[in-house]
Amino acid sequence: MVEFTETNGQNGACYGKLKKTATINSTISVKLSAYLVALRPWSFTASMTPVALGSALAYKTTQQFSIWICIVTCFVALSVHAAGNLVNTYFDYAKGVDNKSSDDRTLVDRILTPNDVSWLGGLLYFLGCMGFVVLVWLSPAKMEHLALIFFGGLSSSFLYTGGLGFKYIALGDIVIFLTFGPVTVLFSYLSQAGALSFVPLTYAIPLALNTEAILHSNNARDMENDKQSGIVTLAILLGHTGSYFLFALLLFLPYIIFAILALHFSKWFLLPMSSIFSAFNREKEFRDRDLRWIPHRIAKMNLTLGLFYVCAIMLSTKHQLPGL
Repeated sequence: MVEFTETNGQNGACYGKLKKTATINSTISVKLSAYLVALRPWSFTASMTPVALGSALAYKTTQQFSIWICIVTCFVALSVHAAGNLVNTYFDYAKGVDNKSSDDRTLVDRILTPNDVSWLGGLLYFLGCMGFVVLVWLSPAKMEHLALIFFGGLSSSFLYTGGLGFKYIALGDIVIFLTFGPVTVLFSYLSQAGALSFVPLTYAIPLALNTEAILHSNNARDMENDKQSGIVTLAILLGHTGSYFLFALLLFLPYIIFAILALHFSKWFLLPMSSIFSAFNREKEFRDRDLRWIPHRIAKMNLTLGLFYVCAIMLSTKHQLPGL
């Protein structure tokens, strides 16, 4: 009888330990999921496609390509991008921009604390800097050239909502256009080719326009909330009608550029035009003010357009690529 009682006690203790372990594992899982949501991985196409484009242009220029430089460049770009997303979450919450109706409710719903977000953001900036150090060692480019572009991009990712807060004074669109277009493409090109060039800046324009469409649709969707919080975005200044026309321009101008390139240089530039049907769908959604998921959908379109753009460059001969 005693042995039976002792066995029950041991089983109960084991059950208690298993239950405690399961609770801890569940808590860790929830925390990791919350961190992943806060990073907004759906937006990472905006930093991956410019890296791919810059690498492709560098290969066409030098006929040399390093997979390790490409991997490290991707790591650096993603780290800084993810950190910038967290800075945006932190300051939007601190300034009262985010509320229960916002798309990003990481802090509003207390999924994470402000300290969690700031800690992870700092960690990602640190990892980005460590990746930059490795890139300086791998790349044939001069350290000062790489540093100028890297720290310029890093500063932009922070100042978008932190510090000066360009987003809150209607300058966020310009910052995003430059950072996720010319700056990232040139950084990737320089890392591979080892030399600065104006050529990547021009090739970055179609991709930068499409990436800016992600941000502009996001700001148009949040227009009323942003007005109430007292900030000023380009979407607010333009109003719904003006925002629609700008959105249509951002959405369709890249395809006009691709059509001109296909007509005068290489037929392979017709490849990225295959995503134009998705663009028409996004235009209709914006016109109908069905904006809730439109930034996510444009991000997916950005990936398709960007990959086909890179393929078009790789499949064209060097003399078919203007400026190379």
